[in-house]
Amino acid sequence: MAVLIDIRNLRKRYGEAHALDGVTLSVEEGQFVAVIGASGSGKTTLLKSINRLAIPSAGQIVIEGVADRLSPADLRRSIGYVFQGIGLFPHMTVAENIGVVPTLLGWPASDIRARTAELLDLVALPQAYGDRQPAALSGGEQQRVGVARALAARPRIMLMDEPFGALDPVTRDSLGQAYRALHQRLGLTTVMVTHDVQEAILLADRIVVMQAGRVAADGSPAQLLAGHPDPAVSALMDMPRRQSKRVHDLISGRSPHG
Repeated sequence: MAVLIDIRNLRKRYGEAHALDGVTLSVEEGQFVAVIGASGSGKTTLLKSINRLAIPSAGQIVIEGVADRLSPADLRRSIGYVFQGIGLFPHMTVAENIGVVPTLLGWPASDIRARTAELLDLVALPQAYGDRQPAALSGGEQQRVGVARALAARPRIMLMDEPFGALDPVTRDSLGQAYRALHQRLGLTTVMVTHDVQEAILLADRIVVMQAGRVAADGSPAQLLAGHPDPAVSALMDMPRRQSKRVHDLISGRSPHG
């Protein structure tokens, strides 16, 4: 598989603080990569660096084989981006929100209407929702619109920053599985930041663990669940298993608190 994202010795400083401290990793076409780690470990800075929302202090990011091929604005229009806050424009309809990037790219109005209708079907929203304001939608529906908007210009790469974190657990699980199906169906390459280890295990092909701005571990869910030399990585990956045991103890009539 071709490498679509190639990150080489990436560093990002904010004053004396190192948000990223020599990150090197590559993401192949079609992979679903989850980036996990404690708050302040560099997860979101890494994601923002890929589409130059954050400008690295040193190092290089090569997108689809070319470094610095596009201006930051053009690069962002070529990469889908979904984040927790959704960021839908409240004064626009759902259809207008989905069509923002194609409009900026100069697509004909008829193509934008057709693409919007296609995407509403893709994210399982009724066509009538196109005329609604975002405020009239539930949180889960708004997040579906956010995914549709990110897909509007047919990007090969999707970046997702805690995309389902603000949703209730049932909706979060449902949307996570729905997005994973879209990833497969459309042949996307996805990098998702999440603080939820279980979500990373269940959705991703590969997990990157960040610690203090560095890559502490990088492997498949099965590989990292089998153990890791770094005790902090092992403890992080073992969290869902520990939680599951406490639930099992509770169901069995034993105290989950020891």
